[in-house]
Amino acid sequence: MTSGTHIPTTDLWSQWLLYGRFADDAQFRQAVRVMVDRYVERLLNGAPPAPGQTVVDVGAGDGLVAFRAIERAGPTLKVWLTDISEPMLHHAEAQAVERAVRNQCTFLQRPADRLEGIADASVDLVVTRSVLAYVADKTAALREFHRVLKPGGRISVAEPVYQDDALAAAAIRSSIDCTPPEHRNALTTLVHRWKAAQYPDTEEKILKSPIANYSERDMIRFAQVAGFTELHLELHIDILPSIVRSWNVFINSSPHPLAPPLSVIMTEQFAPEERQLFERSMRPIVEDPKAVSTDRMLYLTARKQPA
Repeated sequence: MTSGTHIPTTDLWSQWLLYGRFADDAQFRQAVRVMVDRYVERLLNGAPPAPGQTVVDVGAGDGLVAFRAIERAGPTLKVWLTDISEPMLHHAEAQAVERAVRNQCTFLQRPADRLEGIADASVDLVVTRSVLAYVADKTAALREFHRVLKPGGRISVAEPVYQDDALAAAAIRSSIDCTPPEHRNALTTLVHRWKAAQYPDTEEKILKSPIANYSERDMIRFAQVAGFTELHLELHIDILPSIVRSWNVFINSSPHPLAPPLSVIMTEQFAPEERQLFERSMRPIVEDPKAVSTDRMLYLTARKQPA
């Protein structure tokens, strides 16, 4: 990849991808990796890469999807790894060298909706995981995917669906607003502060938020507008035992790159007695061995019309 004279060591995206989501906890890091591996397998099962093809991994991050595609398709697969984050591209390039696949990889610093540098109708497959969620104009990004694909080429997309989290935050806010101050529940108020710091909590904010202003049905519509055919979308809702097993992980990890961890929220927005109330009430729930979590991911595959 081409670099400037100054290479930043970290940015918002690399800080979260490499550190923030793991809460500096080795056991939790491993649990997250197992979960992410499941996403990657589902993504590539939707449109398996084949030997001799060229694949674009949009928003490649640490390169996990690209490297797994190479493992599947072998040494003749060529992969473009694009990302908006220069630090992440350098991290992925180092990983490619370590895996001895650097000669199969091309690195390009670009946002998902502007893939200049990749020629029209030049690739066989575009894959992306947890990237379009942060793109304001998702249709524009999908049009770029359509542009770089050869006729008959395919996309496979895996994206989190955060709209329910935002609607839940908005519902808590609405409930509080409708309750006279003297009758408001102190814990509910604290839960709202927490959720509102991580997700938009009003209809206006939701409509303006890239992570919350779409549903799985919107995503398939965006792809259809972008020109794709043979569209197939699956919404996977997995309710599983929680991988968060300790209070420390719970307060020091964050659900997405734009969300501050709960520890920061509590420091900035909770008085000392509020922090005590919150921990006293929530910690037993978090550390309950029977605790579960809900994961919502959409998987979309589609094709560019053959010539």
